[in-house]
Amino acid sequence: MLKKLALMAALVASPALAETITVDTYTGPVEAPVAPARIAVFDVAALDTLDALGIAPAGTVENVYVPYLAEARAGAEVLGNLFEPDFEAVAALAPDLIVAGGRSSKVAPDLAKIAPTVDMTIWEDTVGQGLARLEAFGKIFGKEAEAAALADGFAAKLDATKATLAGQGKALIVMTNGPKVSAYGAGGRFAWLHTALDLPEAVEGVDQATHGEAISFEFIRDANPDILIVVDRQAAIGGEWEPAAATLDNALVHETAAWKNGRVIYLDSAPFYIAGGGIQSMNHTLDQITAAFAN
Repeated sequence: MLKKLALMAALVASPALAETITVDTYTGPVEAPVAPARIAVFDVAALDTLDALGIAPAGTVENVYVPYLAEARAGAEVLGNLFEPDFEAVAALAPDLIVAGGRSSKVAPDLAKIAPTVDMTIWEDTVGQGLARLEAFGKIFGKEAEAAALADGFAAKLDATKATLAGQGKALIVMTNGPKVSAYGAGGRFAWLHTALDLPEAVEGVDQATHGEAISFEFIRDANPDILIVVDRQAAIGGEWEPAAATLDNALVHETAAWKNGRVIYLDSAPFYIAGGGIQSMNHTLDQITAAFAN
């Protein structure tokens, strides 16, 4: 099937001698076409950053989850979902470039049989890799100046947020999934909130598993964070379980300094969880944290 699709794509692809540029990707340096006219996007963080640069996809996944990306999604061809691309639809689109990453990273080699593909996964270093992807997209689309301006704006906001948090105490990051709660530390999936913001951990040595360390409400009480940062997975994916605010509203969590002092921060979970590392997502998260202390 993929051989057939690759042949179909080749018949309508751009000229073989099209200009390319070397950019850094999750898998290393890759030759990407310059100023591709038609792009297919299978990563929401990438869509976030491309949207910030004013670049619209010709095709993308059916559900991007993040409300502020609805307009970017509008008008694009539906090409499957984050985990399972519709390979026939991708071949029919005849993209000049395919952007994979994160949840679609495993199928990037298959997508590459149809058209040039870059894996723009953001994982170990959200801020560093997020800014690297911004720079790479700037090079590919001839928007280096715009990318640099976005990076500078983010750096200034990051410094301002660090200043806001300085001396405010230790933080615990938790993710609720209905009635279940997991914790994340400075070595885990959401580590940048600790490392990039110089925010001390309320508990050190939290398990670095992808889905965090399963914890109890007693764990949160005993950790006694000054700041409790909450990610609601069900809200991010459109689930129907009770919201994080209801899950955490109990006597044990009420004993923490964070609850008593109004320092429980419920992040907008879809941007943070689904589009993590996108330049708009990171800016939005910093705005939320700053606003929580301003109030």
